Amino acid sequence: MTAPAMNSLSTLEYDWSRTDVGHPDGWPVTLRVATDLMLNSPLPALVLWGRRQVMLFNASYAALSGLPTQPPGGRIPAMQPSAWSWNPAALERAWQGESLVFPGQALQLWRADGVSEQRFDLYYTPLRDGEGSVLGILSTLGPPSAAAAASAARTLRMLVVEDNLDAQYLVCEMLRALGHEVDAAADAERAQQQLEERRYDVLFTDVSLPGISGVELARRAVARWPRLHVIFASGYSGTLTQQLDFPADAIQKPYDIEQLQAILDRIPLS
Repeated sequence: MTAPAMNSLSTLEYDWSRTDVGHPDGWPVTLRVATDLMLNSPLPALVLWGRRQVMLFNASYAALSGLPTQPPGGRIPAMQPSAWSWNPAALERAWQGESLVFPGQALQLWRADGVSEQRFDLYYTPLRDGEGSVLGILSTLGPPSAAAAASAARTLRMLVVEDNLDAQYLVCEMLRALGHEVDAAADAERAQQQLEERRYDVLFTDVSLPGISGVELARRAVARWPRLHVIFASGYSGTLTQQLDFPADAIQKPYDIEQLQAILDRIPLS
């Protein structure tokens, strides 16, 4: 990814009159400094300002995503940019004050000529006022590191078993964004059928399922396919793994993408 050459820029060189942030003379210092840094960054960068979801972006991000460069800010459209929408939980963590890095994250970029998938190292930095309150978020899209690129090349075949359909959808989309092949089932009975029909590398199952539990499903699956790697989603992950009579990992709810990716990175490809 090559960013276009940029001269030194400042907020005063743009006409902000048609945007939701108004003239820079009325901006808080935090917004002024963050925007100057963003405009001068050679990497694609965005600022999400306030809970009203006002978005500002630089020329590199405009070129990457096909957005118009004027005006450089405004309310986020109905379809949010993938830098914000790919993981709402991560964005909420940034609003709570965490600085986050997601190596090698795949983003779907929507342009006039269609959709393309590209990978970036994503950085989220909370923007604070003098009292420490988070007023906005700076997101920078860097080229994927060598380690992230190698990780992204690993494609695991995964079966997700989750009876909460909203949670099932979110985790499946997250795993697909990481480059994995994912099928889903809402109960253990259907999951057993799918395990018979296709070879999987990973069974990622909730512990509490209607009918047969996730633990019993995994026990039967590992007995039949010993190389299957099991990951449990559980409210008490540490206690659970100590009580099992077969190898498994467990991730405690609510979990995040970094925890899950760390487990997946340890799984050998079959």
